[in-house]
Amino acid sequence: MASSFKRLLIGKPIATEHQHHERLSNVTALAVFSSDALSSVAYATEAILAVLILGGSAALGLALPVGIGIGVLLVVVAFSYRQTIRAYPKGGGGYIVARENLGDLPGLVAAGALLVDYVLTVAVSISAGVAAITSLGVTWGFPEIKTYAVELGLFFIAVVTIANLRGVKESGAIFAVPTYAFITSILMMIAYALVRDMIFGPTLVVHSIAPEIPMEGEAIGFWLVMRAFAAGCTALTGIEAISDGVPAFKSPESKNASTTLTWMVGLLVSMFIGITYLANVHGAVPNELSHETVVSQIARTIFGTGPIYFIIQITTALILVLAANTAFADFPRLASFLSRDRFLPRQFSSRGDRLVFSNGILALGTFSALLVIVFQANEIAMLPLYAIGVFISFTLSQAGMVKRHLRIKEEGWRRGMIINGMGATLTAVVLIVLTVTKFTHGAWVVLVLIPILVTFFQGIHKHYLGVAEQLSLSTAAKPIPVRRLTAIVLVSGVHKGVLSALELGKSLAPDNVTAVYVDLDPEHIERVKSRWAEWGSDVPLVILESPYRSLITPLMNYIDEIEGRYRDGHVMVILPEFIPYNWWEHLLHNQTGLILRTALTFRKGKTVISVPYKLEQK
Repeated sequence: MASSFKRLLIGKPIATEHQHHERLSNVTALAVFSSDALSSVAYATEAILAVLILGGSAALGLALPVGIGIGVLLVVVAFSYRQTIRAYPKGGGGYIVARENLGDLPGLVAAGALLVDYVLTVAVSISAGVAAITSLGVTWGFPEIKTYAVELGLFFIAVVTIANLRGVKESGAIFAVPTYAFITSILMMIAYALVRDMIFGPTLVVHSIAPEIPMEGEAIGFWLVMRAFAAGCTALTGIEAISDGVPAFKSPESKNASTTLTWMVGLLVSMFIGITYLANVHGAVPNELSHETVVSQIARTIFGTGPIYFIIQITTALILVLAANTAFADFPRLASFLSRDRFLPRQFSSRGDRLVFSNGILALGTFSALLVIVFQANEIAMLPLYAIGVFISFTLSQAGMVKRHLRIKEEGWRRGMIINGMGATLTAVVLIVLTVTKFTHGAWVVLVLIPILVTFFQGIHKHYLGVAEQLSLSTAAKPIPVRRLTAIVLVSGVHKGVLSALELGKSLAPDNVTAVYVDLDPEHIERVKSRWAEWGSDVPLVILESPYRSLITPLMNYIDEIEGRYRDGHVMVILPEFIPYNWWEHLLHNQTGLILRTALTFRKGKTVISVPYKLEQK
């Protein structure tokens, strides 16, 4: 039943040789890798205005210049990542570029920062999508929908997780329609609003509940502008996704990835600047009292609350939910790179039935769901933690590219070094501003978490190196044939399961097999002896006394004694077990077999064989 349910959720397994058929076209890749970056236009402008409003109504007019500055930064970073795609056609995310060119520690810092940011991407995007839905509900007179924000968020995380478990190509096909519907609706809204405003003049937003705008707030100066700029830099999250996922593109991978990146940035800048402009001329501002987003205010003012407004809100909600898909495309891939380099458990490098890194997908879904629960699906509360990680990765990646140009000096290296140098400098400045402005608002959590993750990576790496060293044949001696094999069959009674274990013991060590029984209840010992005389197959039965009713200690002492008798021999412990038909029936029995196996596994120089006897349904 479990297998059938799994097939229903994620589909039939895909053979390894079909892996090349799962590559993405540019159209599908734009939906898979760009939904995070494109969806940021739904909240990046609002994040800028949420800071500028602290300076009063006069400061709100600075939103457009700040937005243009962020747009310039977007273009510079995009050109920098085009260099990365060209240099690393097999995938050149911040981890790979930084580790190869700057060393292990910078690479692990970039990896830890990206992993944290991917988890936050899912939690923030899903929560923002839920906010768009609740804004629609409030506008249409259903304010009680706000009380189900967490449940909606968990539902959407489950949907995106399952879709990605079905495979990259299939998830891309699922998400392509909502992504392009969002792009179309936002661009049409901007174009229609510009023409309408030119003819009739802009109409100011009317709020159902007036927002709180201080008449005289903070002083309007450089610091306030930089804080607003830092807040709006959430628009850059997701830019690196395409460089991480170059191997997922159809051939030629680098060319297709670069083309898709160019289209993504062009669309992103157009929509972001357009929404920021419309918010400025129509007077849209963050309104915590009415719980209506800035995009909702603009769409309602331009189109009213009819079908077009509904389409814009629904497509915005969908793209925000699907923005999580970018993280689901990149988190498992980055985890697989770390696993391949032995910085994460090996399970993260294994592909599942549908040729995706299933363990990474499940881990991302779990961590992001926990964040949604902890922050009660409030994306504004999570934004201070957001973008720090990705700008750390930006800076290290671009600095790594600069060093690579200096080391290799390929054709056109000077031009590439200038582009990557500008990217590294600008992202480093933004990182400093983000850290300072958001530190006391929660960014310190990310800055503390990243060193913890790096230490975690290094601990795993040390373990794997130690295992490899101990298993290495360089210090191994030639195997010496075992002169004497001793088989010990552990019995808790005389039943059918024991008979199978006895036959195995006699076949492996015909002249040296012994059964061992621990006497925990003197009343049963005579019955065991009499039954053994009938069914023991002439195998001697050793009865161990246990006055303190301990099972493990007498057995271990006896096994050690036998091992001490024959220095050139090998002890093999055979453990008969009966397996109940139904899983829940395990709860009705002592887990003696599991306890014994665990105790024996950690004892050097012994072989443990479990002989299961499966019970039938009655």
